[in-house]
Amino acid sequence: MIPIRDDTPRFSTPYVTYFIIALNVAVFLMELSVGAQSHRALNGLIYQFGVVPRHFELALSASARYSLPASVLTIFTSMFLHGGWLHIIGNMWFLWIFGDNIEDYLGHGAYLVFYLFSGFAAAVTHIVLNAGSNLPTVGASGAIAGVMGAYFVLYPKARVLTLVPLIIFFTFWWLPAWLMLGYWFVIQFLMGAATSIAETSQNQGGVAVWAHVGGFITGIVLIKLMPERRGRYRYASW
Repeated sequence: MIPIRDDTPRFSTPYVTYFIIALNVAVFLMELSVGAQSHRALNGLIYQFGVVPRHFELALSASARYSLPASVLTIFTSMFLHGGWLHIIGNMWFLWIFGDNIEDYLGHGAYLVFYLFSGFAAAVTHIVLNAGSNLPTVGASGAIAGVMGAYFVLYPKARVLTLVPLIIFFTFWWLPAWLMLGYWFVIQFLMGAATSIAETSQNQGGVAVWAHVGGFITGIVLIKLMPERRGRYRYASW
């Protein structure tokens, strides 16, 4: 199911969401430039600034080659790297639909903290459940999963216009947010469980579904702890 838009109004301009999207696009264009010059250079970039679980294991064992601060930094740099056009378009589309309402609820500064912490928790979940893996992971999907978890809590009855495939046909349905986002979470959890049972390097090289699960749960918890911003309804903006 692919969300098209939601019907939840906002009362402020989501500057931070716009900035995050613009920064992701700018970094992706930089990736394309590096890849056009050298595929090997692009792989090196991804490996250096993506999250590699094995590097954290080596850093914690006091390896001279890897330091823990540098490894932790890759958690944040990896949030702005993507593996291809479909990857970044999908992530930014979900952020565009759901991010503005969470930023509207929290306020700009708190929302940025929420976003980065959700991404951090998502990456830690992936690292713990993929210990020893040398495969780099990149993308904003863990942080965006946190945004989706918050939306699930705050606006469960909101309607989301969703593109739904029916065998060989496609149709548009207005679905309640709890159903659309709940379905997405269940799929991620089941995919993660299947990957853990298989325990093959091929599966580990796919989508970091446990990061999605960790980010979503973190978003649910954080939005319950963080207060709604003051003066939210002072000005209306759609």
